Amino acid sequence: QVRLVESGGGTVPPGGSLQLSCTVSGDRRRPSSVAWARQFPGKERDMIAVISRLSGSTRYDDSVKGRFTISADNEKNTVYLQMNNLKPEDTAMYFCAAGQAFSRTRNDYPDWGQGTQVTVSS
Repeated sequence: QVRLVESGGGTVPPGGSLQLSCTVSGDRRRPSSVAWARQFPGKERDMIAVISRLSGSTRYDDSVKGRFTISADNEKNTVYLQMNNLKPEDTAMYFCAAGQAFSRTRNDYPDWGQGTQVTVSS
Protein backbone atom coordinates (compact mmCIF):
# COMPACT_ATOMS: atom_id res chain seq x y z
CA GLN A 1 0.00 0.00 0.00
CA VAL A 2 1.14 3.53 -0.75
CA ARG A 3 1.62 5.75 2.28
CA LEU A 4 1.39 9.53 2.03
CA VAL A 5 2.31 11.99 4.76
CA GLU A 6 1.53 15.69 4.48
CA SER A 7 3.32 18.45 6.34
CA GLY A 8 3.72 22.21 6.26
CA GLY A 9 0.27 23.39 7.24
CA GLY A 10 -0.28 26.24 9.67
CA THR A 11 -1.75 29.68 10.14
CA VAL A 12 -0.79 32.61 7.96
CA PRO A 13 -2.21 36.10 7.40
CA PRO A 14 -3.98 36.98 4.15
CA GLY A 15 -1.46 37.49 1.38
CA GLY A 16 0.99 35.11 3.01
CA SER A 17 2.58 31.94 1.67
CA LEU A 18 2.95 28.33 2.73
CA GLN A 19 4.59 25.30 1.20
CA LEU A 20 3.00 21.93 1.80
CA SER A 21 4.96 18.71 1.38
CA CYS A 22 3.71 15.21 0.64
CA THR A 23 6.12 12.33 1.15
CA VAL A 24 5.20 9.18 -0.78
CA SER A 25 6.35 5.72 0.32
CA GLY A 26 5.25 2.10 0.15
CA ASP A 27 5.78 -1.07 -1.76
CA ARG A 28 3.08 -0.91 -4.38
CA ARG A 29 3.71 0.18 -7.96
CA ARG A 30 4.93 3.74 -7.74
CA PRO A 31 2.03 6.10 -8.39
CA SER A 32 2.21 7.99 -11.68
CA SER A 33 0.28 10.98 -10.42
CA VAL A 34 0.05 12.84 -7.15
CA ALA A 35 -2.64 15.37 -6.43
CA TRP A 36 -3.51 17.91 -3.79
CA ALA A 37 -7.09 18.28 -2.64
CA ARG A 38 -8.75 20.43 -0.02
CA GLN A 39 -11.84 20.01 2.03
CA PHE A 40 -13.96 22.71 3.60
CA PRO A 41 -16.04 21.77 6.67
CA GLY A 42 -19.14 19.88 5.62
CA LYS A 43 -18.06 19.72 1.96
CA GLU A 44 -16.54 17.10 -0.29
CA ARG A 45 -12.87 17.17 -1.18
CA ASP A 46 -11.98 19.26 -4.22
CA MET A 47 -9.01 18.27 -6.34
CA ILE A 48 -7.04 21.47 -6.80
CA ALA A 49 -3.73 20.42 -8.38
CA VAL A 50 -2.22 17.32 -9.91
CA ILE A 51 1.21 16.45 -11.26
CA SER A 52 2.38 13.60 -13.44
CA ARG A 53 5.55 12.20 -11.93
CA LEU A 54 6.49 10.82 -15.33
CA SER A 55 6.11 13.91 -17.53
CA GLY A 56 5.93 16.74 -15.00
CA SER A 57 2.64 17.90 -16.52
CA THR A 58 0.34 19.77 -14.16
CA ARG A 59 -3.30 20.74 -13.91
CA TYR A 60 -4.98 23.20 -11.59
CA ASP A 61 -8.44 24.13 -10.47
CA ASP A 62 -9.38 27.67 -11.50
CA SER A 63 -9.66 28.70 -7.85
CA VAL A 64 -5.90 28.29 -7.32
CA LYS A 65 -4.48 28.81 -10.81
CA GLY A 66 -1.78 31.46 -10.77
CA ARG A 67 -1.39 31.34 -6.98
CA PHE A 68 -0.54 27.69 -6.24
CA THR A 69 2.24 25.64 -7.82
CA ILE A 70 2.59 21.87 -7.61
CA SER A 71 6.02 20.33 -8.09
CA ALA A 72 7.72 17.00 -7.54
CA ASP A 73 11.16 15.86 -6.44
CA ASN A 74 11.19 12.21 -7.53
CA GLU A 75 14.54 11.50 -5.87
CA LYS A 76 13.05 12.53 -2.53
CA ASN A 77 9.64 10.96 -3.33
CA THR A 78 8.10 14.26 -2.31
CA VAL A 79 5.48 16.44 -3.94
CA TYR A 80 5.10 20.08 -2.95
CA LEU A 81 2.31 22.61 -3.10
CA GLN A 82 3.58 26.17 -2.99
CA MET A 83 0.73 28.45 -2.02
CA ASN A 84 1.11 32.19 -2.51
CA ASN A 85 -1.22 35.13 -1.98
CA LEU A 86 -3.34 33.08 0.37
CA LYS A 87 -6.89 34.21 1.04
CA PRO A 88 -9.22 33.48 3.98
CA GLU A 89 -11.29 31.32 1.62
CA ASP A 90 -8.27 29.03 1.18
CA THR A 91 -8.74 27.92 4.80
CA ALA A 92 -9.29 24.16 4.65
CA MET A 93 -7.81 20.76 5.35
CA TYR A 94 -5.35 19.89 2.59
CA PHE A 95 -4.74 16.31 1.49
CA CYS A 96 -2.41 14.67 -0.96
CA ALA A 97 -3.43 11.63 -2.95
CA ALA A 98 -1.72 9.13 -5.25
CA GLY A 99 -2.97 7.27 -8.30
CA GLN A 100 -2.07 6.01 -11.74
CA ALA A 101 -4.24 8.30 -13.84
CA PHE A 102 -3.32 11.90 -14.65
CA SER A 103 -6.68 13.08 -13.50
CA ARG A 104 -8.52 15.59 -11.35
CA THR A 105 -11.22 13.04 -10.58
CA ARG A 106 -11.25 12.11 -6.91
CA ASN A 107 -12.16 8.48 -7.54
CA ASP A 108 -8.98 7.98 -9.60
CA TYR A 109 -6.93 8.31 -6.41
CA PRO A 110 -7.10 5.25 -4.13
CA ASP A 111 -4.46 6.36 -1.64
CA TRP A 112 -4.72 9.40 0.61
CA GLY A 113 -2.79 11.07 3.38
CA GLN A 114 -4.25 12.20 6.69
CA GLY A 115 -4.27 15.87 5.79
CA THR A 116 -2.77 19.08 7.11
CA GLN A 117 -4.73 22.13 8.20
CA VAL A 118 -4.20 25.50 6.52
CA THR A 119 -5.75 28.56 8.14
CA VAL A 120 -5.59 32.01 6.59
CA SER A 121 -6.51 34.63 9.13
CA SER A 122 -5.34 37.99 10.39
